[in-house]
Amino acid sequence: MMGDQISDHVSVPAHSHGDIHTGLGDYMRSVYNKMSTALVVSGVTAMITAAILGVALKGVLAIVFALLPLPFVFVISYGLHKFSYSTVHALFWAFAVTMGMSLSTLFVVFTTQSIATVFFISAATFAAASLWGYTTNTDLTKMGNFLFMGMVGIMIAMVVNIFLGSSMVMFVVSVLGVLIFTGLTAYDVQNLKNDYLNWGEVLGFDSPEKSALYGALSLYLNFINIFQFLLSLLGDRE
Repeated sequence: MMGDQISDHVSVPAHSHGDIHTGLGDYMRSVYNKMSTALVVSGVTAMITAAILGVALKGVLAIVFALLPLPFVFVISYGLHKFSYSTVHALFWAFAVTMGMSLSTLFVVFTTQSIATVFFISAATFAAASLWGYTTNTDLTKMGNFLFMGMVGIMIAMVVNIFLGSSMVMFVVSVLGVLIFTGLTAYDVQNLKNDYLNWGEVLGFDSPEKSALYGALSLYLNFINIFQFLLSLLGDRE
């Protein structure tokens, strides 16, 4: 998960109130369009990979596929400020494809119907959190450190549970995971909105396109985590 705080904002010229809010709408649409398209790419990749490989996705191949997206997260996080937009853009879509390959392993664990059902539940949860984050007057800044520590905690618990194999630990981690990443969705959306209103669409990057890509990646990761934790809780296994 990428960090939620961006420093070294680039100053932009002042705009009228109407221009700022029109620009904000365009900016947020760009963020959500990129995120939604990435989800479609991942979903299609997951279905195609599962159809081709089938039960071969179990065992060692499942572990390999699970690890595939990680290098892209680190490279994109590092390269957002250093690489050209075209390079970061290509990495973003490559990441969406590898995430789809990783998610394909779910099709040999859970039924297709339950995957579809949980996806729509995840979408509704994500949409509600996004709407709240965008419209609330409550300052969610203080939630950031708490949510980040919670995220680190559940990741550590998941690694430990690989050795413990406890269904109770996994249940608790899944419940906390849904709550934490739902909270992070609201937090990230409010941050994106406030940063735009305060600084314009630059957000410390050298182009508005990189800024929108950052927002899309952050929200995409939140959605994927909400989906996976909800599937662990609600999914019907094969």
